[in-house]
This record gives sequence, structure tokens and C-alpha cells, in this order.
Amino acid sequence: MKKEILSWIGCFAIAILAALFIVTFVGQRVQVDGHSMEDTLQDRDNLICDKLSYRFSDPERFDIVVIYPDEQKDKRWIKRIIGLPGETVRIDEEGNIYINGEILDEHYGKEVIQDPGLAAQEITLGEDEYWCMGDNRNHSSDSRVIGPVPRSRILGKAFIRIYPFSKFGLIHK
Repeated sequence: MKKEILSWIGCFAIAILAALFIVTFVGQRVQVDGHSMEDTLQDRDNLICDKLSYRFSDPERFDIVVIYPDEQKDKRWIKRIIGLPGETVRIDEEGNIYINGEILDEHYGKEVIQDPGLAAQEITLGEDEYWCMGDNRNHSSDSRVIGPVPRSRILGKAFIRIYPFSKFGLIHK
């Protein structure tokens, strides 16, 4: 009886350690909070954030990522990468996004950008900085408010929607 109890405790401890390892290093469930990524993602969608792939490769333009908006890391935002390290970003008065002086060919924005925020002036991203924006541009707090996002504040890539079940599937760029 004593051996059986110790065996159960050992199995339980291994399961707890495996779960902690997965959540810390591999993947984590995150919930969309708000409307900043509409129409791509909806408020209360549940996603799995891949925390592993960016350990072996760099984030790419248009990836949907989970970021910490500040150093406290108590909040998580889900945004799309628009600008990459070393690039210059600017948004003009017509709402066009410029990367290195050329208009960005993208169709994620839900509407014309009304407030370019910090990007009204050209911003050059550092060697580990990214420019992240929500798809619902006029209803998103993003790099236009907080500035460039250091790679250290990118938790991972949102890669699969798990809820609502009717929309279950991979998240495409």
C-alpha cells in the first residue's frame, strides 16, 4: 500500500513538472482581451502561444505575437509585427505605413489609420526591436503608443486558435 501511494505521488510530481516545463518553455494558452486584432482575432478567442520557435529563429513581418507592453510583464497584448530590427517606420497623414521609405504592402488594417502616434515621425528600430500594431488600427494600443517592442518582451508567436471551437485552427499570416 505504501509503495502504491509513493508511486502515485511520484507520477503526480512528474506530471506537475512536465506541465510547468511546457508552460514555461514550449507553449501557453492566452486569451484575446479586446477588439484590437479584429477581424483576424476576436475578443475572448483563446490561442496557444508558441514560445519555442523564436528560440531558434527570428520573428518575421506579419507574425501575430504575444508581447508584454511594459517591463512589469503583468499584461499581455496580441499584435502583428509590422517593422523589423534596423528598419525605419513612419505613418503619414493619410494613414499609410512606410518601411524604409516605401509604402508597406499589407491588407491587415481594418481601416485607415487616423492617429499615427509616435510614428508620425520616422522611427529607426534598434537591432532587437520590433514595431507591432493591432489589425483594428484605430482601436489598438500598440507601438504607436508604447514605442518599439524589444525582443525580450515578445513572449511568442500565436499559432493556433483553440476556442471558440467553431473557429479552431491554425492562425495564418
